[in-house]
Amino acid sequence: MRQKIGCMITMDAHSRDIIEKLHEEKVMNAEEFQWQSQLKCYFIEDQKNFQMRIADAAFWYGYEYLGNGPRLVITPLTDRIYVTATQALHLCMGCAPAGPAGTGKTETTKDLSSALAKAIYVFNCSDQMDYKGMAGIFKGLASSGSWGCFDEFNRLVPEVLSVCSV
Repeated sequence: MRQKIGCMITMDAHSRDIIEKLHEEKVMNAEEFQWQSQLKCYFIEDQKNFQMRIADAAFWYGYEYLGNGPRLVITPLTDRIYVTATQALHLCMGCAPAGPAGTGKTETTKDLSSALAKAIYVFNCSDQMDYKGMAGIFKGLASSGSWGCFDEFNRLVPEVLSVCSV
């Protein structure tokens, strides 16, 4: 119950901050970027399904519920990563957040997948991973429609990286 209430407070505080920002910047049109850059849920009547939209990217709601995990406190940087990552995925490209260790790249990716209700599996890469193991991971992700988050991707050896590029 405490975690549930904590999530609600986090989401409410972010919504309050966004509304204040939109009011301060005098956003009056739904076509303005400040509004478009927020992740929003829409019900598509003829499909009888939900769609998550941000900027010009749209994703069908995934209906993957992995428990009531803690939510990230959403900052302006988190919002920027959401827009960047969803635009990359919308263009059928991968997304590779870069930055110093411990800055929340993996947690932000996990939080975005949770918001879109997509299952995500985090793999800690090492130089011990071989191309067969990596191929198996990609087969599993492709067959399940899940997301993969590869931590420490730079540790992979060139032979394994060639499997990733294919």
